Amino acid sequence: MDDLLQEFIAETRETLEALSGEIVAWEAHPEDRARLDAIFRFVHTVKGSCGFLDLPRLGRLSHAAEDVLAQVREGNRAPDRALVNAVLAVVDRIGELVEAIESGTGLDDSGDELLIAALAEGAEEISAATGPVGTRAPARSVRLNVDLLDRMMSGMSDMVLARNELARRLRQGEVDPTIEAALERLSLTVGEMRDTVTRTRMQKIDALFSALPRMVRDTAAGLGKSVMLQVEGSDVELDREMIEVMRDPLVHIIRNSIDHGIEAPGDRRAQGKRENGRLSVSARQSGNQIIIEIADDGRGIDTERLIAKLVAHGRDEAQLRKLSARARLDLVFEPGLSSKDAVSEISGRGVGMDIVRSSIEQIGGRIELDSAPGKGLRIAIHVPLTLSIISTIVVGVGGQRFAIPRQSIEEIVTERGEAIRVDEIGGSPVATVRERRMPLIHLAKMLGLSANASHEDGGQMLAIVSVSEGSYALAVDTVLDNEELVIKPASPAVMSTGLYAGQTLPDSGLPMLLLDCAGMAKVAGLDFARGEQIFEEEEEIEEAHGLPALLFRDLDGVRRAVPLAAVDRVEQVDAGAVRFAAGRFRVTIDDRILPLAAHGDLDGLERINVLRLKDGTNEVSYAIDEAADIVVLPEEIAPAREPGPIAGVVLVDGEQIELVDMLWVFDEHAEREVEDSPPLCLIAGDNDGWMASFVKPLLEASGYRVALKLAAGETPAVVLSSDETPTGGEAAPVVRLRRKRAAGGSGDDSVYRYDRAGLLSALEARVSGKAGR
Repeated sequence: MDDLLQEFIAETRETLEALSGEIVAWEAHPEDRARLDAIFRFVHTVKGSCGFLDLPRLGRLSHAAEDVLAQVREGNRAPDRALVNAVLAVVDRIGELVEAIESGTGLDDSGDELLIAALAEGAEEISAATGPVGTRAPARSVRLNVDLLDRMMSGMSDMVLARNELARRLRQGEVDPTIEAALERLSLTVGEMRDTVTRTRMQKIDALFSALPRMVRDTAAGLGKSVMLQVEGSDVELDREMIEVMRDPLVHIIRNSIDHGIEAPGDRRAQGKRENGRLSVSARQSGNQIIIEIADDGRGIDTERLIAKLVAHGRDEAQLRKLSARARLDLVFEPGLSSKDAVSEISGRGVGMDIVRSSIEQIGGRIELDSAPGKGLRIAIHVPLTLSIISTIVVGVGGQRFAIPRQSIEEIVTERGEAIRVDEIGGSPVATVRERRMPLIHLAKMLGLSANASHEDGGQMLAIVSVSEGSYALAVDTVLDNEELVIKPASPAVMSTGLYAGQTLPDSGLPMLLLDCAGMAKVAGLDFARGEQIFEEEEEIEEAHGLPALLFRDLDGVRRAVPLAAVDRVEQVDAGAVRFAAGRFRVTIDDRILPLAAHGDLDGLERINVLRLKDGTNEVSYAIDEAADIVVLPEEIAPAREPGPIAGVVLVDGEQIELVDMLWVFDEHAEREVEDSPPLCLIAGDNDGWMASFVKPLLEASGYRVALKLAAGETPAVVLSSDETPTGGEAAPVVRLRRKRAAGGSGDDSVYRYDRAGLLSALEARVSGKAGR
């Protein structure tokens, strides 16, 4: 109310300064209807404001003057000298009361009734020659045209740019200390002036909130609902232009909360809620941001209904149900979507929330949803304090500089070490930062620039950028500075690309573009839901039945899979890093030489995708064409007939997928240290290849050296054969495997082929028995 009162005093004082002369001129020319109307509007406005501001003395005086002037306008009374003097005296008393209200002093009201009586027709003429009496408080405020404020801000922005240019030129040569000190004082003064001019554009957010009570009342009444509105934070200040941009989005959200969120009184009673719905709107400042929250105690967002609506419009239901809880809430922003079946004056047309988010993102803000089904919805809108001067991070890529809004950046990291890495899955780059996986955008590729060659193979800077849908990593060559910049609109041709939010002129003197973080995500076609889905699959994969695996296309074009537990990361290397040396292919990665396995031709490739495989001790690289997806392999595996790089074939979504044999890969390619020779187990009579495919990996994992035939001079510690293989003449103890679960009799010492523990126990007993002899 204090702000409204101050505004009333300022407006009344300004009008009074011009009104006395208008009244005298009207007396000389009573036929001048324009002057009469101006005087009447003044007293009418004062009367209306007094009722709202609870100023009864002013109300009585202005009401009496209004009645008399209305009679003159209707032609029922002539404006004689007595009437003019009486009106002048009332106007003078209004001025005195206004000054007394501002100064907080009292004013005797004994003469008010005399002034009102003097307005009556035939009353004794009073004198009004001396004008208002009393000491007027000095004016502490002045009303300015908005265009003048905008010109002041534009001039201040140019002054900041000129200061930056002067500082840059002085840094290019030797600077006199006295000039440097003067420049420092100038910079400090310019900074203070900039802050002061910026504050002139600031306006209390109450200008945005003041219309809400009436709107809530009318909307709720039209829907047959009762809603209690609570407003907090009206004293928070926001840029005037920002308030205007926020007006329509806020109105739409409020109307949606009442229409979609808050239930009808009968439904609320049935749910145990009070009949009156609650709606709260609050604002608070957090750093260089303003957070506006709209919360209701309604039904929340029914994501199942949103999915059903989208499916009815042709969307894939299976894909929608794979979305995370946050991504499902964000479906409310889908263009053309409405959860209402019937079209009304308020909703049902599918136009709204997508426009709301677009409007907020255009001013560098973001919107967040927090829904509790059956309890309510909270919407948080984050917007910058001002649109003109914002804090930015300046990055470099391809020899050029770009600015990114500081509030959009969560953190900046360097692609080094185990905690931060870049992979490629399904043809799309993905960054993993401390076990948090997110999409990756290479800024150089997006803008068609040449990236710094020193960063192509790692070590690049990653800016973690936050937008409404989620977060993504932005790869840049370098991070240069943190600056507060004056932002102005760029040309329509530049803005139409969707990648930029404006332009600025930093102290380098070279124009620089401000990147639009949300626009880049949209142009790149980032699928944040897919990134969350992959991450969730990795967290929950152990709960599924089967073998978690990475699906990829191999160099020979065949789709294969490798156990996910063995994959450390996916990297891309130059073909020049691969050489055939010392009898095998090897690749140089991270200043290390790793053995390279390949199932196809490496010739003609400029860049090679490599799986880095680990078994806890050893590391092997495996060259592929591209990684495709993370899948769960079924338990049923058709084994390969011959031992080698392929362990068998599995069925994934109706497609036969070859499974790479990790034991073979590490056995053939891993660099092993020289150890004491483990016991040698000879597999004999393996006509169908079953023991080589299934038993051999088990034995090798248990510490045996396995051979299908003996080399010259070798003697096995134990022989493993099937029960159909004739025995006799072996130079070592024999363990036979049978196909049937039950033994053939009391003298049958064979082991059931699927009895893992029994097989290992029998082998150990045979080997120990031979050593004992």
